[in-house]
Amino acid sequence: MKKILAICCFLTGVVHAQSTMNPKVSAELRAAFTTGAQQDVLVVVKGRANITPAAQMMTKTAKTQFVFQALRAHAEQSQRDIRAFLQQKQAKANSFYVVNAISVKNCSAELANELAQFDAVEAIAADPNVAFIQPVQSFDTPAERSATEWGINKINAPSVWDLGYTGQGVVVGGADTGYDWEHPAIRPHYNGLNAQTGAVDHNYNWHDAIKEQNPLNSDPNNPCGFDIDQPCDDQSHGTHTMGTMTGDDGLGNQIGVAPGATWVGCRNMERGWGQPSTYIECFEWFLAPTDVNGENPKPERAPDVINNSWYCAVSEGCTDLAVNELMRQAVINLKAAGVVVIVSNGNFGGQGCNSTYGPPAYFAESFSIGSTQESDTISNFSSRGPVTIDGSNRVKPDVSAPGQFVRSCTPNNGYAYFSGTSMAGPHAVGMVALILSANPALKGQVAVVEDIIKNTCVKLDGLADCSDNNGLDYPNNTYGYGRIDALAAVQMAIATSDFPICTQLPGLFVFPNPTADVIRFNPMGLKGRLHVIVYNNHQQIMREEQIAENQILTIPAQQWPAGVYTWEAKLDDGQVFKGRFVKI
Repeated sequence: MKKILAICCFLTGVVHAQSTMNPKVSAELRAAFTTGAQQDVLVVVKGRANITPAAQMMTKTAKTQFVFQALRAHAEQSQRDIRAFLQQKQAKANSFYVVNAISVKNCSAELANELAQFDAVEAIAADPNVAFIQPVQSFDTPAERSATEWGINKINAPSVWDLGYTGQGVVVGGADTGYDWEHPAIRPHYNGLNAQTGAVDHNYNWHDAIKEQNPLNSDPNNPCGFDIDQPCDDQSHGTHTMGTMTGDDGLGNQIGVAPGATWVGCRNMERGWGQPSTYIECFEWFLAPTDVNGENPKPERAPDVINNSWYCAVSEGCTDLAVNELMRQAVINLKAAGVVVIVSNGNFGGQGCNSTYGPPAYFAESFSIGSTQESDTISNFSSRGPVTIDGSNRVKPDVSAPGQFVRSCTPNNGYAYFSGTSMAGPHAVGMVALILSANPALKGQVAVVEDIIKNTCVKLDGLADCSDNNGLDYPNNTYGYGRIDALAAVQMAIATSDFPICTQLPGLFVFPNPTADVIRFNPMGLKGRLHVIVYNNHQQIMREEQIAENQILTIPAQQWPAGVYTWEAKLDDGQVFKGRFVKI
């Protein structure tokens, strides 16, 4: 009888503790604390830094430095007292600035209640362990290896390479299960490798957000270890995605869309298990990469575009809108800093419409990618819109890309075919690298890059009525704006480089760009005679002409091969004008 009384008293005490907890503690956490177990939590702090001035800054470097400084200064000020308290309590905490929040490991109900007493605390939410749903995969043999993969051909990447743009000068980032950086298909493209000397430096090129084994992973033997100082892939998913972005071993395995780009990486999952805090930590590192000790951040080292072939599934705990909002703010802040954020749209298409609901795919600010087959039809698994989780009914995905039966590299010099929107996203990342290598002035201009991608897609009709006129709307909730086309996007990017934002005289304006038949040179307001030379991609002279003052020069180009052409015009007084146009 005494034992029964003791148990009843204990349970009564737990229920009483739950009922008296501060309402800032989420209902999910209050329920979890009834078990008496400690929980991983995210402390959401009030207030956000003002980063709107970044939109008026012209260069990516200026944007990233400003956003980094503004976010970090605001976090340090608003989190100061909470950090001091957690340090006093010897809590295992990690403060963020990319979002105004602090993660706390193994937090007790008592500590959560104490934290909630701070006026600066907006909410305390769960930091759940999330199991990533893996793509379908099958492994190949060397005899099955092809040269350029079907997805790369489908989006016309080789035609862009022929123009001389392979992603050179662009840095792509990946957040995933890690990367086998020594795989011959991606090793030559690692940003930490000096191609001339062979020296390797992992500082500012790699970060590990995984500090310990995920408690829900039953296997204690992680092949990479934890908090490691050089890239390693503990599962294979990350290596596969990076191969699609940049891979080429120089021996016939052309698996990457942008083999001229270099890559950096962050591990945000432990063999497929992640948490919102590990996802956020990688977002923060991309904003301002650090050395391998996690110190001395350098926003000027931020990659130009990042791939996120993961999602925080609602079925696994990402139901707290306060936590989802943190991840949304991370996406917003990275974009404000000039980083293009590419996100896989999810693999819940078997559920039909309204299946885009896992963060970060459903955010308006995420550029979400659906998956297509080689036939240009949507993959059955590719999640559809509209988005209903937040009541917005917005169209998703934004665009689609090859994602079914995609061959790329896997750890230990392997290759395999994977299927999933995880495979589609890297195609889009590689295409962004091609765009930026063709027009480096677009670095940091995230909205312009996204518009170029959307406006050059191959239009495709949906297969179901997902609140979009039986899929006939454009964009629609099956394909978004359609399947991406790298050649068309690069042509538009090049044309953008010479397009006058406003009419500013005097100047030499060249139009139409792109052109199919003629190219016109209009020396608006210029005084004197112009000498014009047009070159092809091999710097051979295609046409040389004189333009009299106040005259328009029209050059027929119907018979010229498609490609990128450069021109140079020189006034009698020595003033020189240069530019490019695309012949389609």
